[in-house]
Amino acid sequence: MDKALNEEALNLLFFEARTHNAWLDKPVSDDLLHRLYDVVKWAPTSANGMPARFFFLRTPEAKARLLPALSRGNAEKTRTAPVTVIIAYDLMFYEKMGKLFPHNPGMRAMYEKAPELVRVTAERNSSLQGAYLMMAARALGLDCGPMSGFDHAKVDEEFFGSGNESEGSSSQEFFPTGHFKSNFICNLGHGDPAALFQRSPRLDFDEACTLL
Repeated sequence: MDKALNEEALNLLFFEARTHNAWLDKPVSDDLLHRLYDVVKWAPTSANGMPARFFFLRTPEAKARLLPALSRGNAEKTRTAPVTVIIAYDLMFYEKMGKLFPHNPGMRAMYEKAPELVRVTAERNSSLQGAYLMMAARALGLDCGPMSGFDHAKVDEEFFGSGNESEGSSSQEFFPTGHFKSNFICNLGHGDPAALFQRSPRLDFDEACTLL
């Protein structure tokens, strides 16, 4: 495919994109969240497993459930964000492999017998999907505020509990505290540019890359 994004698009996604901590009073519609996922779902994951699960917190009541689990510095910017997404992963993602990877019926059985492979696959690919979510959000005109400063155990208990096992599955044996796990959190909305910090430096090519 001999195509490339122009400089304006690259600015939107990377060069001028920032992590936002303060938000303008502009709503994010449910229709836009649906559109966001409809973009994200086409990005690649291992064996098309799609282990990420996105929990969009849009109401003060939903935010109130999350705030006690956040570090102090993350509370206010989350409370005021139009939407906060918990990017989680489903350790039973392979139960949907029949739909997602139909040309290889043995894939589900492979995962069922390998809980550590399941865990590594779910963690890595949900991280990828979370990054896809951020790029897609920027492409659709939203700003992002990703963060990892929170108590995973508190989030998992509050939103996923310990009873999210699929009926008739082996999740209780492999994952006795539930099979949804939080990965990271990302605020979404229209960021306030007046509240941005000075941009931090990045590593140069020679500091981060090796040509072999």
